[in-house]
Amino acid sequence: MSSQQTPAAPETTGPRPRRLTYAAALTALEGLALVVGGVWMLVEGFTGAPDDRRSAVTGGITLVVLALLPLLAARGLLARRGWSRGPAVITQIMALPVAYNLLRADSVAIPAGIALAVVAVASLVLLVNAETTRALGIRGPGGTGGDRT
Repeated sequence: MSSQQTPAAPETTGPRPRRLTYAAALTALEGLALVVGGVWMLVEGFTGAPDDRRSAVTGGITLVVLALLPLLAARGLLARRGWSRGPAVITQIMALPVAYNLLRADSVAIPAGIALAVVAVASLVLLVNAETTRALGIRGPGGTGGDRT
């Protein structure tokens, strides 16, 4: 049998590509927003007068737990871990329907929907960029490492 090729290692020499840093920052920002929203729901659930205290507390805990996905992905992106791109992309894909629903609201949620949509689309563009792919050591079709020659 032929010897197997070693998987492409991330380009860890030299500075981290700016696109990768920006993608990590935007992903972390979304994670922090989820934490803030979750903590706010928890505080409201315990101290405020929500319609349903149990739903408020459950929603708050859910948001805080969901925040782990983008926060861990952002940390992985900064450390140039190939596994981190998947959770970061999933976070952006999940953010798009949320942004759409915020845009359909007749309230102050519309600017939040615009901001979330811009962040999600910008993050997706940064995450699928060839420079980001190479820096994470993700091989493209045919094992080319994501670059076209």
